[in-house]
Amino acid sequence: MSVTTVSSREFNQDASGAKRAAQNGPVFITDRGRPAHVLLTIDDYRRLSASAGSIVELLGMSGTEPIEFEPQRLEGELYRPADLS
Repeated sequence: MSVTTVSSREFNQDASGAKRAAQNGPVFITDRGRPAHVLLTIDDYRRLSASAGSIVELLGMSGTEPIEFEPQRLEGELYRPADLS
């Protein structure tokens, strides 16, 4: 996979060239030298967006037993004054 970078002006002058380049990897389109947009093929976009899942699904760890967790209680002061000397 190759990454191509084109300026906004180059993209406007040759959009079909940018589309051809997107077949080989993402095309970064810059505004004033800074990346502003990314051109992807629809297959790449679908692959990237389908793999995410929700945070609940990602953290769910289905098929595992619940983990019992009993943290130790803190004793004493929870803070102390800063030593600025």
